[in-house]
Amino acid sequence: MSEPAHLIPPDVRACATPSSRVPFAFGRRFFLLLLIGLVWLGPAWRDARYVYAMFLWDVAVVLLWFWDLVNIPKPQQLEVRRSWTASIQLSAETGVRLEIQNSGAVTVFAEVLDDAPQSFRSDAPEMQISVPAGETGSAAYVVQPRERGDARIGDVFLRYQSAWHLAERWASAALSQTVRIYPNLDESKRDTIYLIRSRQVALQARHKHLRGQGREFESLREYREGDEWRNVCWTAAARRGKLITKTHEIERSQTVWLVLDTGRLLRARVRGLTKLDYAVGAALSLAQVALYSGDRVALLAYGRRVQQRLPAGRGSAHVRSLIEGLAQVHSEEFEADHSRAAEALLSVQKRRSLVVWFTDIAEAATTPDVIESVSRLARRHLVLLAVIGQPELRLLLQSRPETESEMYHYVAAQEIVHRRDVLLRMLRRQGALTLEIEPAKLSAAVVNQYLLTKERGMI
Repeated sequence: MSEPAHLIPPDVRACATPSSRVPFAFGRRFFLLLLIGLVWLGPAWRDARYVYAMFLWDVAVVLLWFWDLVNIPKPQQLEVRRSWTASIQLSAETGVRLEIQNSGAVTVFAEVLDDAPQSFRSDAPEMQISVPAGETGSAAYVVQPRERGDARIGDVFLRYQSAWHLAERWASAALSQTVRIYPNLDESKRDTIYLIRSRQVALQARHKHLRGQGREFESLREYREGDEWRNVCWTAAARRGKLITKTHEIERSQTVWLVLDTGRLLRARVRGLTKLDYAVGAALSLAQVALYSGDRVALLAYGRRVQQRLPAGRGSAHVRSLIEGLAQVHSEEFEADHSRAAEALLSVQKRRSLVVWFTDIAEAATTPDVIESVSRLARRHLVLLAVIGQPELRLLLQSRPETESEMYHYVAAQEIVHRRDVLLRMLRRQGALTLEIEPAKLSAAVVNQYLLTKERGMI
């Protein structure tokens, strides 16, 4: 899944306009020359005529400032352009380039401020650009977004002077645009390249048959130690006088549903990212591997209501829809409606499929709604419940409490972990697959479990 060019925000350009009613000011050299004129005060103590000399000096400085102001290019003679070097991805550095085209007759030295949102970087990007007359100058800065979804980046503001640095003009360029921050496609690409090199996906990508435990018959061979008795072809064994085993090829064109819980539990942050961000990244990696394996991928993201629903499909257009949908998934402040998500999936997916459900389990005395909803789905589909755990709970249980306060924390963590283990064990008895994994290992664990289910023909 290479990065499509359409994911890169479009370039925007505009001619500068005056930024205020009085769009000019005095440069630093103007004040320096005025200070130099104060040297006339020394001889003025002896001869008052030197005061007139100082006054004439100041008038000359003002006239020189006015001459410099007139010669500085007007804002309309400057065209500003903002371009992006790559698509904007969560927690990934992306370059932004600002270019100024000067159609005036004088070189300008501009201080440029781009109105980037705080989620892109902690400080506002400020640059200095020198633009010769009739040419173009540029500078670049880097953003590293901390949130997915759509973000608004504002106008570009300029303060520019000539080589004299006596006068200064203020201008702005209307370059406001809405850009979309996608999941980290680079991490997903690295994970997928590694997994594609594995035996299962690599062979399927080359359209070769992989002998496994799928349902589609491929060929017969002699029985080997370790083969399951259910795969023995007794009629062929009777004809040949020895045990013969049926081999199968892993099935393709199956449906994989990615179900993402966007409720309050997924708002928790681990190492700077929310649990939902980790779930989105894992869903993207799994979607990529499933598509390379020949399966169809569908998406359902829900909170109190369904946020994103994408039917099963494959191909480049479907990949684009998946990336766009995952980019717009956002967390909510309230508990998600798990039963509504289960009903929505059951209403559109009649044939048995693999449902990978990314969620977390609330600490409640009763059975959480998500467990009941997964139990409903498990009657028709193969469900993989991926619970994003809290690494600090397991670490706390590995420590030895030494104070009364630490003992309370230890017992509370033990109760939470035990409660989760009981709930997940109950789901496994009902035929569902479960994973409780720390966020950083979520992608690899989910993809490996998917490959295992494909090899064993469990869907």
